[in-house]
Amino acid sequence: MVTIENNCFSIPQICESGQCFRLDAVSEDTYELLAGSRYLKIRIRENLAEAAGRDGNRKANSQGETILYCTQEEYDTFWKEYFDLSVSYSDYIGQIDEQDDYLKSAAAFGGGIRILRQDTWEMIITFILSQQNNIPRIKGLIRALSERYGKKCETPEGRAYYAFPCAEELSRAAEEELRELKLGYRSKYICQTARMVAGGEIDLDALKEMEYTEARTELMRLSGIGGKVADCICLFALHQMDAFPVDTHIKKVLELHYPHGFPFEKYRGCAGVMQQYIFYYDLKYH
Repeated sequence: MVTIENNCFSIPQICESGQCFRLDAVSEDTYELLAGSRYLKIRIRENLAEAAGRDGNRKANSQGETILYCTQEEYDTFWKEYFDLSVSYSDYIGQIDEQDDYLKSAAAFGGGIRILRQDTWEMIITFILSQQNNIPRIKGLIRALSERYGKKCETPEGRAYYAFPCAEELSRAAEEELRELKLGYRSKYICQTARMVAGGEIDLDALKEMEYTEARTELMRLSGIGGKVADCICLFALHQMDAFPVDTHIKKVLELHYPHGFPFEKYRGCAGVMQQYIFYYDLKYH
């Protein structure tokens, strides 16, 4: 077990921030997370899940603890980086313009969010599935794909779960098979993208070394990936912190609160964090 102080770290807020679709609440204070083939049980002390919903993020940002049921070695070699726990998000919040009341409120409300460092391949497929979809359905489609094509694994308690299928596994899937799983028009995109990655047309490791604009352009070569989806992958997998995905929530906020444009120059290196504060605030509070 590893215990983390909830300093700008809230599993309930991360769960509902639209960046991770294999993190689920299984009780009031317990969550389960799948990342690739890894499993993690998480428990929140002091009932922070309820506190975060009742009064925004006050406790989630500064009080209580989160318990990760993993070894210290697993934490040091994977989960610490996954949750971006080496970075001070209070410093990001401190960069917010004092005159920007909206963004200050958004950060106060969702300041427990962190930008996860997720697997690039998993995020490519996840955000292809996210198009014209809602969060519960996205979760269901990811589960169906994993159960059909991923490797069967077991939790420490002996319960079965399924790893996210790799590009090679999905490249062997027929479009008709994916349509049977209710993936709809996305089936074609996933088949083509899986074959491109499995065949080496896109080098996922090379993406990690690219600058934001280059990585975004390279991702848009894949079937079914436009600018918004590419930005999501850049932010939530490649950790390109200047990526700023614009969906209907963000577009509405920009039109209302930033009619002359969002001040990206003020937030170089952390614009993606601000995007998540805005997204979560608009999603949950308005």
